[in-house]
Amino acid sequence: MSLPKRRSPLTALLYVLALCLTASLTTAKSPPNVVIIFLDDAGYADFRPFGATAYPTPHVNRLASQGTQFKNFYVPQAVCSASRAALLSGAYPGRTKVFGAHGPFGKGLDPSFATMGEMFQANNYATAHYGKWHIGDTPETRPHVRGFDEHAGLLYSNDMWKHHATNPEHWGKYPLQFWENGQVAIPDVDHEHQAQLTTWATERAVSFIERKKDQPFFLYVAHSMPHVPLYVSKKFKGKSGTGLYGDVMMELDWSVGEIMQALDQNNLTENTIVIFSSDNGPWTVYGNHAGTTPYREAKGTTFDGGVRSATIMRYPGHIAPGTVSETTLSTIDLLPTLAKLTGTALPANEIDGRDIWPLITNQPGAKNPHRYYALSNSKNFEGIITTDGRWKLHLPHDYRHVVYPAHGGAGGKYTKFEIELSLFDLKADPYETTNVINQYPKVARELQTLAEAHRDKFYAKPKDA
Repeated sequence: MSLPKRRSPLTALLYVLALCLTASLTTAKSPPNVVIIFLDDAGYADFRPFGATAYPTPHVNRLASQGTQFKNFYVPQAVCSASRAALLSGAYPGRTKVFGAHGPFGKGLDPSFATMGEMFQANNYATAHYGKWHIGDTPETRPHVRGFDEHAGLLYSNDMWKHHATNPEHWGKYPLQFWENGQVAIPDVDHEHQAQLTTWATERAVSFIERKKDQPFFLYVAHSMPHVPLYVSKKFKGKSGTGLYGDVMMELDWSVGEIMQALDQNNLTENTIVIFSSDNGPWTVYGNHAGTTPYREAKGTTFDGGVRSATIMRYPGHIAPGTVSETTLSTIDLLPTLAKLTGTALPANEIDGRDIWPLITNQPGAKNPHRYYALSNSKNFEGIITTDGRWKLHLPHDYRHVVYPAHGGAGGKYTKFEIELSLFDLKADPYETTNVINQYPKVARELQTLAEAHRDKFYAKPKDA
């Protein structure tokens, strides 16, 4: 038998290095998958561990125990379309001009602004959206042409139908349709269909994970619930013992559990970042059909009850488990952060978000790349919050306040209040009760300068207007 030839030291070293390189390439993980679970009108305190709920939410609790709770996470506008467009584009409403909540056949997010779906598609990710869309109901703005290989759900809010609580004559002109992969699957959604919306989105999400487990994927699950009208499947009806809202919360919690289980069973948990949040705070005018928040006011305002959303992020081995972050962050930063994390090129259009991965992972010395986050309501720019989380400046504006909430899904009543130029110290006063502008005039002047510059940049009317 002939013996192998003896290698020189240099040849042997090169051989070992080649083996190591081959092994590393063989065992290297693919780019991480991304799952975003985005609720509609969920209150800050609707899930444990953010609130002491009267109903159990074990799956959201588990997600928090395996990741980080972000207690100071903001949306730039506390209304459906504006919030979703900001999430998916990484740009402020003032830039995209997506304000408020668009109705049927609404233009939504202009195609000149890329969505996360389009961004990930360009990096060969499989992409899917299930649930509520609400950033476009025209041929060029529906999900199947905005970066999602698969989609199924409503294109706008589930109350925009003939059974609307306060204006059925107007909304009854438009059938509430359920779309799937670019086609109308259900031409006129009824009560029975509404009761299946959470289940359908969840089942499709689980199927997508199972089918795409061998390639990187982006899954955006944007539930229609707990936006009114509230509906729940038979398997959760009456289960909470606290009423319909509790039942809906338990079903949403179940949905989170099903998605987490699908990741576990397909050995994807370690290589998937999961983000759980809501588009805005609760719609408290609906009383016992709305969630709760400890903060001032609610949906449709720039007080923290509207724009602060309970958020959890999990990415094993990267995001510390069982931790709580007080860092002030915003949805506009998720697109560029996820792009960096996944090695995905940013869209060519302008965005306002920045990479905040060092802040999410609590890296030593990490600093927010922004000085402030801007807050708006409809077409009105109303204030800013500093990224150190301490100061919040409200420009003078009016806002809606609930006079009395409704019960059983009926519409309650608002009144209109006004707030003067106001400065709040959120560290000392997180509930925005005391205007301290006279105690801190220098801070107020500095923030007013920043706010006015932002308004001039994004909200100034053209000279020929």
